[in-house]
Amino acid sequence: MLQKGMKAPDFELYSTPDQKVRLSDLEGEKVILAFYPADWSPVCSDELTIYNQALKLFKNHNAQLLGISVDSKWSHTAFSEHNHFHFPLLADFEPKGAVAKLYEVRDDSEGQCKRALYLIDEKGIIQWSYLSPVGINPGADGILDALEDLDKK
Repeated sequence: MLQKGMKAPDFELYSTPDQKVRLSDLEGEKVILAFYPADWSPVCSDELTIYNQALKLFKNHNAQLLGISVDSKWSHTAFSEHNHFHFPLLADFEPKGAVAKLYEVRDDSEGQCKRALYLIDEKGIIQWSYLSPVGINPGADGILDALEDLDKK
């Protein structure tokens, strides 16, 4: 994984079938990148549902959550609508896993993202990261602790 203090690599990915999100456009607010293996899987569904429930807490810290997997923009659209998510799911679809590779969280043997979290500050610098075992939901506590620590600085 990329280390604390590094500039977060910029990227642009589809968030809907016709809209893209560019990381650098979010400078001025904190960004939480939640890489996850796959739409529709039980652990990923639970993890993203927890984050959806914690959105207000993230926003209290001026933090924008972005979910990222190698699934297509069409899969993300259906998955997000089905679960009533209120944050963007970004499609790292083509070239498959290119952004996950930039962030050193692509699982080449499985062809998917690892389950990883990054907290990026308002200037685009990585302030915290966490790699979870693929079958374990990391929950939101680590993110919230990292946001609180960053706000103390």
